[in-house]
Amino acid sequence: MAAGDDYPVVAGQDGIKLKTEKMVTDQLYHCVYDSKIFLFYKDENDLLHCYEVENPDAVREIAASPSEIESILKKYANQFDQEPE
Repeated sequence: MAAGDDYPVVAGQDGIKLKTEKMVTDQLYHCVYDSKIFLFYKDENDLLHCYEVENPDAVREIAASPSEIESILKKYANQFDQEPE
């Protein structure tokens, strides 16, 4: 989803601003801030969840192709799951 006036997550000089009233339940939203990707979603109980992606390769890929965010996250999650303990 392209960022715009209706997009509920906005990154600016003052930090990240959320418009939770515009968020659709169980839809993933993201923004790039401070060279990191931040992920947000609101669950069926209207609880807001926030995650931070620090992996520089994942951040670069997501910033370059935001419409592919879910497949990129899955790719890196699968790599993480396969690392030896």
